[in-house]
Amino acid sequence: MIKKFNNFTTMFVLAATMLLPSGVSAQKTAHIKVYPDLAKDTIPKEIYGQFAEHLGRCIYGGLWVGENSSIPNTNGYRTDVLNALKELQIPVLRWPGGCFADEYHWMDGIGPYDKRPKMVNNNWGGTIEDNSFGTHEFLNLCEALGCEPYISGNVGSGTVEEMAKWVEYMTSDGDSPMANLRRKNGRDKAWKVKYLGVGNESWGCGGDMRADFYADLYRRYAVYCRNYDGNRLFKVASGASDYDFNWTEVLMKNVGNKMNGISLHYYTCKGWRGSKGSATVFDNDDYYWTIGKCLEIEAVIKKHCEIMDKYDNSRRIQLFVDEWGTWWDEEPGTVSGHLYQQNSLRDAFVASLSFDVFHKYVSRVKMANIAQIVNVLQSMILTDETGRMALTPTYHVFNMYKVHQDALSLPLEVISDKMNVRDNRVIPLLSATASRDRNGDVHLSVSNIDAENTQTVTVDASGLKISKVTDGAILTSAKLTDHNTFEQPNAVSPKPFKDAAVKNGNIEIKIPAKSIVTITLK
Repeated sequence: MIKKFNNFTTMFVLAATMLLPSGVSAQKTAHIKVYPDLAKDTIPKEIYGQFAEHLGRCIYGGLWVGENSSIPNTNGYRTDVLNALKELQIPVLRWPGGCFADEYHWMDGIGPYDKRPKMVNNNWGGTIEDNSFGTHEFLNLCEALGCEPYISGNVGSGTVEEMAKWVEYMTSDGDSPMANLRRKNGRDKAWKVKYLGVGNESWGCGGDMRADFYADLYRRYAVYCRNYDGNRLFKVASGASDYDFNWTEVLMKNVGNKMNGISLHYYTCKGWRGSKGSATVFDNDDYYWTIGKCLEIEAVIKKHCEIMDKYDNSRRIQLFVDEWGTWWDEEPGTVSGHLYQQNSLRDAFVASLSFDVFHKYVSRVKMANIAQIVNVLQSMILTDETGRMALTPTYHVFNMYKVHQDALSLPLEVISDKMNVRDNRVIPLLSATASRDRNGDVHLSVSNIDAENTQTVTVDASGLKISKVTDGAILTSAKLTDHNTFEQPNAVSPKPFKDAAVKNGNIEIKIPAKSIVTITLK
């Protein structure tokens, strides 16, 4: 528990507990108390992980166009996309799925392009794929981005032998059959592959399994996924979907320390109107419902962590939220099953608030992978076939928040108005997170959820020993529905933020309605 507030903030506790009806705000002030003396956990950079599935135009046309494309490329990767992703300092990239992973047979994606067989993507629109993007293309992309690869192995339709040979192909430097096959295909030195997912959503598209059955199957697969030549695998079990706490209970009980990590999937979707709804056409009720559903991930993570703590109180087994984000209706006129959706300021709030939650649980949550990186669901980037590219509001949140990667998480408490929203949820109108980097600089990110009112925020910084505010950035727009298009790629983009100052040992910040701010304190 965080200690009680000092006299500076105690007077505001009563106000913080007052619940406001939807759309009404009785006050426009809020308070944050930072507790640097309680800091003990580092925010793993892997919290800012990405996810790329063979789905729609995520891989083909998003990340990969091939070396013969008229679109500028670097060894087949879209150069503009590659550079934009480098800017984000991506720490880890998960591939090839998702549901696609349990229908993917890796040997179809190696060797000369003209010898690779085509396949039908039965999960996502029945698209015919030519397998031109396979193991070499993915792992070389990770090397180009400077990130860790996270491989999702095929348990649903694959075999133990198939997965074992894939591990050998990627990571063995010996005189072994699979290592020699890799060499024949142009790669002499083995790659370093740390993260291996043993199946994906095995309770659903990955095999429709029961928890007990999957637990036994995991144990079998994990035995044959071996460590080669100094490469040490971090094996991740296919974990639960949001509220399926029994799945976690069974895996912790029956698999335990035979796994290094367990996954969790949580999507902000399925609105109260009976459908997922449009990504860009919504009202304030839809927006606040989205915030409530997004923030409910904290209760879900907390419950899964409690179950894990029961069997693993040393927290050796890590929790990976390796699919998360918004899921709206596909954009009109796009291919059914390709999950192409736009990305508005509302999505940016889902990103910032999710990070605020993840940072609170980094003693157990060590990785998160937003779904998905390009052209699918809550993506960083949108592209088209003519070579145009647009960065999304979510991209800009990742860029504003990257200062928290590998920084010391600073516990804090927020005192602000709260609101009752649909489905009996209660949401705060302010959210925040703070960290201290290796240089001693403190980074504070604050989200004013209130769609209508500016909030003046007072931050008690008495324990931070800071003297000035620098490098402020703000992400906001005239409307929550605003988004970036190929015609207007900068409609929603960060601007310099100057409305923060140190006064009498505190920080005063004036944050406009529906705004996300990051400042640096020195």
